[in-house]
Amino acid sequence: MTRLSRDFGNTMQKDAVPAVSADVVFASSRFPNYKIGANNQVVDGKDDPKVLSMKEVVARETAQLLEQQKRLSVRDLANKFEKGLAAAAKLSEEAKLREAASLEKHVLLKKLRDALESLRGRVAGRNKDDVEEAIAMVEALAVQLTQREGELIQEKAEVKKLADFLKKASEDAKKLVDEERAFARAEIESARAAVQRVEESLQEHERMSRASGKQDFEELMKEVQEARRIKMLHQPSKVMDMEHELRALRIQLAEKSKCSLLLRKELAMSKRIEEKLSDSYELDGSEALGSYLRIKPCSNNGPELSKCSIQWYRVPSEGGKRELISGATKSVYAPEPFDVGRILQAEITYNGQQITLTTTGAVDPAPGLGSYVEALVRKHDVEFHVVVTQMNGVDHPSESIHVLHVGKMRIKLCKGKMTIAKEYYSTSMQLCGVRGGGNAAAQALFWQAKKGVSFVLAFESERERNATIMLARRLAFDCNIMLAGPEDRSPLGS
Repeated sequence: MTRLSRDFGNTMQKDAVPAVSADVVFASSRFPNYKIGANNQVVDGKDDPKVLSMKEVVARETAQLLEQQKRLSVRDLANKFEKGLAAAAKLSEEAKLREAASLEKHVLLKKLRDALESLRGRVAGRNKDDVEEAIAMVEALAVQLTQREGELIQEKAEVKKLADFLKKASEDAKKLVDEERAFARAEIESARAAVQRVEESLQEHERMSRASGKQDFEELMKEVQEARRIKMLHQPSKVMDMEHELRALRIQLAEKSKCSLLLRKELAMSKRIEEKLSDSYELDGSEALGSYLRIKPCSNNGPELSKCSIQWYRVPSEGGKRELISGATKSVYAPEPFDVGRILQAEITYNGQQITLTTTGAVDPAPGLGSYVEALVRKHDVEFHVVVTQMNGVDHPSESIHVLHVGKMRIKLCKGKMTIAKEYYSTSMQLCGVRGGGNAAAQALFWQAKKGVSFVLAFESERERNATIMLARRLAFDCNIMLAGPEDRSPLGS
């Protein structure tokens, strides 16, 4: 018998080992890299770290799909699910191939074991031990292959479960895509209908615009023709003649107004005579802003005015309750801007008997005063030259010129560079015409800057005095403050 060495594959007779069946197909071109560990246990060699197992690949793909699900649109999600389904089918095919390869490995190991068994009966000695060691290795490989088959079966179940999940998700995605597509089609149809309605309304509007434009053009032509006709009629010479006629009419109207005022006074006197009134007094003076009214005795039979109690009132021209004028207790009263359009009454009381004198009509405004005040409102600060006649109810002997500044937010009284009083508009501030004061009452006003500080100021003209009252009240009203007359009468009645 021929002695066999450890490398028995090179010295063993060829007819001693039966040939491997031709129907065996190897899954790989190389034999697996197995090693014998402790207690003759077969262990795998170190695999390539770059090669991932099928379970890891499936887990990574699933995580990526779940991560991208939130970012994808419905259509992209459906495409992803279809790709995942294809990948699952591919993995299933690979699992089948691996199963076939595993079966082939079992067949190969069985044939190899049979060959080694037949060889063990033919050899002896050390070669027989080697053959038995090889048989043990083959049996260990068979056990290892059986374990791999179990893992493969488990992976196959997981792959099948993933394929079912991806298939269901793909169906849901397709359903969602169909719903979104139907909704989009409905939106498109609605938008088309809206566009069609807008086009129809635009066409109708265009037709109406053309018709109305033609009508407006015809009316405009008529207006132009009429304007040309009026222009031809009103030549410069005719306009000048009309201006002269208008000026003459204004002069006649002013003269007739004076005559009407005299006639109204005469009529009032005649009525008093006819009614046998025994009034001993009458109102003298122009009933207009910028002048003053005086109670004048008509006979010597009446009591002296110094012994009588006098109180002035204002009454609305359209009728209503009369309003007491605070501080107006003298025989002379100068109307202020607040009295314009109202009737004035003077009530004289003596020994319990009362005599009421009434103006013949409402107080007339001063010509041009309104436009003058409007021009002053546009300025930031307006200055008026005044003389202080009283300060805190006491006569002021000095007749030096002061400057009264009426501003947007405050009123300031100065003498040169020295400031006498400076106060912002407030509810404690009071501004009105002076009650009494003789012939100069129409040019003086009372100003209470704050409680305990008051002045009586004389202006250069009645117009400036009335303009100051109107301007200050207007600017204070812009600050949501209403300037009114005084409540106490002592400073004004002096």
